[in-house]
Amino acid sequence: MSCCCDQNDDESALTTPLSSSSSPTVTDSTATISPMNSHFSALTCRDTLRLIFEKLSLTDLARASCVCKAWNAVASDDEMVVEAFKAPWKLLEVVGKPSSGSFWRDNGIGKFAISHRILRGESVASLAVKYSVQVMDIKRLNNMMSDHGIYSRERLLIPISNPDLLINGTCYIELDTYAKREVAVLYLDGKPDRKPGTLLKRVTSDRGKRRVIDSLKRSMQVDDGTAQYYLSISNGDPRAALSQFSSDLSWERQIGLA
Repeated sequence: MSCCCDQNDDESALTTPLSSSSSPTVTDSTATISPMNSHFSALTCRDTLRLIFEKLSLTDLARASCVCKAWNAVASDDEMVVEAFKAPWKLLEVVGKPSSGSFWRDNGIGKFAISHRILRGESVASLAVKYSVQVMDIKRLNNMMSDHGIYSRERLLIPISNPDLLINGTCYIELDTYAKREVAVLYLDGKPDRKPGTLLKRVTSDRGKRRVIDSLKRSMQVDDGTAQYYLSISNGDPRAALSQFSSDLSWERQIGLA
């Protein structure tokens, strides 16, 4: 494979003003080597650019893509971008394609989250202790207004506090319906479960679920999270939810809490 310059060339030759062989030599102190200068073909060689760009961070790769068409063609390559996204965290693989290319612009730790399947008896506070994160960080990531919001969901996204969890890991790009944004999700217990959720068996659509919750809020005169809680523990049966709420309210009145 030929080289762009001979080994005996003086290093200073790379900074010597470039001129055309068909015209008189004109010394210009402002002449610089750039990808637009056709005399320096190495800066437009795709293989050479790939070797250079593989060392760049995601931010520098984005800057390189704005230099010229030749650089953009290499720096915007999907494989190149994904590798730059994974590199700082030593990820093994990123599965999935985001709906927007802007997803790749940032690979900070906030771009990642752990998927936790909620078990009976768990709370936001207990999960915060388990994963060594703040309660408010969990609520913020999952758009939760109150702790009761946990009972209407099958899973929560947990912020990553220990970056070592990402080493040799596989993340799945998902658009979370509660977080309302795309996240690189890490499953500590294996691959994502693609089966449809079955928490609210009698409520078959999001729109229908919303109508039921609004109706319960009016009947119970409670907030959204409380209505969702009673609906979830009643397996989606509004009548059972109202009955359970009435029983709890009666009990509170008997012991003087209400």
